[in-house]
Amino acid sequence: MDSFHTRFSAWTPFKNKSLNGQLFQERVALVSHWFDLWTNKQRQEFLCTIFSQCTKSQLRFVQDWFSERMQVARVDFSTVLPRFISLYIFSFLNPKDLCVAAQVSWPWKFLTEQDCLWMPKCVKFGWFLPYTPTENEYGAWKHHYIACVSNLDWLTPREATTIYGTLNEPKTEDEELQERRRERCLRKIIWEKIELRKKELFKVRPPWVSGTCCSRWLKSKCQPRLSQTVRARVRLHEALQKELLLASLEALPKRSNVSGSHSYPLLSKKNWQGVYRDDQGSPSALQPHFILISSRIPAYEMVVESVKAGVVSVVFEHSGITLEGLLYLVEKALDGRKAQSLGVFSDGDSREIHLLQGYKIGIKNLLKPEVRDFWEKLGSYVATEEEGGHVDLFVPLGASETGNEVLAQLSRLTGTFFTAPTGIATGAYQHILSEWLGAPWERMPPTIYFSEAKLHLWAHFADSLEDTLRAVRKQLSPLLKELRKSISGRMIGQFMYDTMSLTNIVNNQEVASALTEGLLELSKADSDNPLEFLSCFLLRKCDKKNKDSEENVILRKHDSKTAFDLLMKGRAIAEDTSQDVASSLSSNNLNLEVLLKLERKLQMDSAEKRSRVVRELVHSERRYVQMLEVVRDVYVRPLEAALASNRAVLSAANLQIIFSDILRVLHLNRQFLDNLRDRLQDWGPAHGVGELFLKFGSQLNTYSNFFNNYPVVLKTIEKCREATPAFRAFLRRHDKTVVTNMQSLAELLLLPSWRFQEYLQLLYALRLHTPAEHVDRVHLTTAIDQLRKYQAYIDQMKQRIHMEERLSDIQRIIWGCPTISEVSRYLIRVQDVAQLHCCDEEISFSLRLYEHIRDLSLFLFSDVLLVASRATAYTPFERTSKTTYQFIASVALHRLLIEDIPDSKYVRHAFILQGLQWEWICATEEEEEKALWLSVLQHAIRSSMDKSD
Repeated sequence: MDSFHTRFSAWTPFKNKSLNGQLFQERVALVSHWFDLWTNKQRQEFLCTIFSQCTKSQLRFVQDWFSERMQVARVDFSTVLPRFISLYIFSFLNPKDLCVAAQVSWPWKFLTEQDCLWMPKCVKFGWFLPYTPTENEYGAWKHHYIACVSNLDWLTPREATTIYGTLNEPKTEDEELQERRRERCLRKIIWEKIELRKKELFKVRPPWVSGTCCSRWLKSKCQPRLSQTVRARVRLHEALQKELLLASLEALPKRSNVSGSHSYPLLSKKNWQGVYRDDQGSPSALQPHFILISSRIPAYEMVVESVKAGVVSVVFEHSGITLEGLLYLVEKALDGRKAQSLGVFSDGDSREIHLLQGYKIGIKNLLKPEVRDFWEKLGSYVATEEEGGHVDLFVPLGASETGNEVLAQLSRLTGTFFTAPTGIATGAYQHILSEWLGAPWERMPPTIYFSEAKLHLWAHFADSLEDTLRAVRKQLSPLLKELRKSISGRMIGQFMYDTMSLTNIVNNQEVASALTEGLLELSKADSDNPLEFLSCFLLRKCDKKNKDSEENVILRKHDSKTAFDLLMKGRAIAEDTSQDVASSLSSNNLNLEVLLKLERKLQMDSAEKRSRVVRELVHSERRYVQMLEVVRDVYVRPLEAALASNRAVLSAANLQIIFSDILRVLHLNRQFLDNLRDRLQDWGPAHGVGELFLKFGSQLNTYSNFFNNYPVVLKTIEKCREATPAFRAFLRRHDKTVVTNMQSLAELLLLPSWRFQEYLQLLYALRLHTPAEHVDRVHLTTAIDQLRKYQAYIDQMKQRIHMEERLSDIQRIIWGCPTISEVSRYLIRVQDVAQLHCCDEEISFSLRLYEHIRDLSLFLFSDVLLVASRATAYTPFERTSKTTYQFIASVALHRLLIEDIPDSKYVRHAFILQGLQWEWICATEEEEEKALWLSVLQHAIRSSMDKSD
C-alpha cells in the first residue's frame, strides 16, 4: 500500500510511475475533449489562464516550439506580404535583375512581369506601347522593353574603334596647334554671338516693372528702335570678328608654340612682367578685372567689402548651383565684355579646387566633358595671353606637383595663363598673402582685386568672423535682399516721376534700367567717390555706341613672341641668374661651364626652399604645441588641484571625459616636435623629414579617439556648465583671456582638425622642391597618402554632422513635416516660388491667364523634393517679419517631371513640377533664379535616376 500513497488527492499516485502516467494521459484526453467542445472565446480564456500560471522556463519552451514549427525567415515574402509591398520591393531592381528574379519561381515571375514595374522604365526612354493592353493581359510592357532594347543600334567601344577610329589619333605638333587655334577662335565667335543675342532680348524688357499691361504698353513703343540699333551693332561686330578670324588663321603657321604650355615649378617672376605689365600700353577700361567669390569662404561679406572700386565681383553659392549656373552669372555680370583678369576666390587645397558642392576639380576629373567645357567657356571671357589676360586661382595649387599639373592642364585647355599661391605660409587662408607662382613682386594678384589692408585683416580673423556672421546672415539676409531691391527701385522711380513726364519715362526706360543696375553695384562696392564710380559704370553700359572715341584709344599689343621667349628662358635661368649666363643664352652658345653653373644654382635654390619649408613646419608645430599646453596649464591642472583638495569643480569622471584625449594628443605632438627640432639642428641637403611623419602617422589612433569622442566632449562641457555653477564660473574666468589667445575651451579643441590641413600643405610644398632621386622622396609620398586618407576621414565626419544639423533644422521649422533624416540624404537648395493656377488650360500657352494662389518653398534634397507652403507674419510696430512653413507633399526625384512655361505677357519665369499625384505651377521672382533652380533640379534628377538604376 506504500506505492499508492497520495498527496492532496487519492487519485494521483506519485510513487507508482506507470499508474501516474496512465492517469495523466486519461486526464489530458478528457481536457482535450472538453477543449474541442468549447467556443473560441472559451478557448482563449482557457489559454490565458494556463499561460498565466506557467513559469518563465515553460513560456520559453512554448516560444521555442513555435519557432521550430514556423520558421519565418525561410518563408517566401511574396506569398506572405501584400502584393503592393512585394511590387514596391521589386521596383528597386533594374531590368536585368528583374529578368533574373523571374526565373526563381512562378509567384516571382508573375510579380516581376507586371506592367506597373516595366512601364516607368519604358517611358523614361520614350518608348510607348503602340496599342492598349486588354484587362487580362500582363507582361506587355516587359516584352516591349525587350523588343526596343534588342533593336537599338549601339556599338561596343572596340567595335566603334574599328569602324570610326579613335578620338585620340596621333597628330603632328603643327596640326594640333592649328586645330586648337582654329577651334578657339570659332568658339569665341559663337559664344559672343550668343551673348549679343541674349543682350538684345534683355534690352527690350521693361526697366523695373513686372509683366503687367503697363509693361506691354512700354514694350510696344520702344521695341522697334532698340531692335534696329542692335541689328546694326551685330552686323558691325560680325565684320570685326571675321577680320579677327582671318588674321588669326593666317598667323597660325607662323607660331611654333602652343599657348598655355608653361612649366610652373621653374617659372621666373621677372620674366612674367612682359605678359602681366599694366602700364600705358595695357588694355582699356572696357576690359575690367573680374573676381568670383564663393559663399563657402569664411566671412565672405568682408571679402566682398575688400574689393576695389571698378572691379566686377560676383558672389556665388557653394551649394545649390551647377557649373552651367555659374557660367550664367559670369556672363550676366560681364554683359558682353571681356575681363582683363579673372580671379576665383574659393576653398580648396594644394591638389584640387572646391569650386562647388560635388565639384572638387582636380587632375582626375579635369578632362570630364562638363568640367572641361566650363573652363573653356570661362577662359573665353578673359583677354588673351598676348593682351595680358590671366586667371588667378586663390587656392594654393602652386604648393604641390599635382597642383602645378592642374594649372598646366588648365592653361593648355583655355590658352590663358593661370597662377596660384605657393602656399608655404601656414594659417587660415594665409597662403593668399604669400608668394604667387609666376607673379611679379611689385604687383601681386591680390592687390589687383582687393584693398590690401582689408584683406590682411580678413585673413587674420576669418574663422572668428565667420562664427559671428553666420547668425547675422541667417536673420538679415532675406530682409536686406528685398530691402535693397525695393530702395533702388523707389529711388529711380521717384527721381523719374519728379523730373520727367510720362512720355519721357517711356522713351528713357534704358536709362532707368542702367541707373537701377548702377545703384545696385554701388551698394556692393566700397567707393570713396560714389559719383565717379557711378559715372564709370554708366560709361561701361554705353555698349560702344560712340565709335569715334573708341578709335582714339590706342592699345599697345604685347609682343607674344618676345613674351613666350622670356617664359621659356625662365625655365632655364630660374629666378636670378647672372648677366654672363643671360648673354650666353641669347647667343645660343651655352658651354659646359655655364650649364654646370646653372645646375648648381637650381640645386641651391631647391635646397634653400626645402629648408624654408622645414623651418616653417617646426615653427608652426611649436605654436600648435604651445596652444595645446595652454589647455593643460589653464584648464586641466587647476581642475585637478581642486579635485585633490576636496573642493572639486568637476568630478573625476567628467574630467577624464573632457581632457583625457586632448592630453594624449599633446603628448604625441610633443614627441613629434622634439624629433623635428633634432632633425633641424643637423639639417642638410641630404636630410629629410618623411620618416618622422611616417612614425607620426603610425600613432594616429590617438587622434582617432579624440575625433570619435569629440561630440561627447562638447555635450559633456555643456551639461557640466548647466548643472555645475562652479564650473560655469571657472570657464567665465579663464575663457577668452590673454593667456588663451582670446579663445574659449571649445575653440581650443578645434586646433587638431585644422592642424592636419597644414600638415598636408607643408608636405606638398616640401615634395615639390625635393628632387626625384632624393632618398626622402619616397617617404614623403607615403606620408602624404597616409595623411590624405586621414584628412578625408575628418572631412567625412564634419560633413555628416553638418548635414544632420541642417536636416534637423528644416524638420523643426516645417509644421507637419515627416521624418527626413536619412543616411545618404543631404540638402542641395531651397527656392522660394509663387504657386499659380491656370484659369483655362485648353488655350495656348501664350494666351493663358494665371492667378497667384499662395507662396511655396521648395526644399531640394539629394533624393526627394519637399514642398511646403510659406506664410509671412508681421508684428505690430516692427519692420521685421516671421516666416512659417507648412508641409504639403514630398516627391521622389526620379518620379518628378519638369515642364517649362514660355514667358508671355501674362506670366513670367514660370514652370511646372509634376509628380504621380501632385502638380504645381510655380514662378520665381527673377529670370536668374529660374535658370539656376532648373539647372540644379535637372542635375539632381539625373543623379537620382543614375542611383536608382
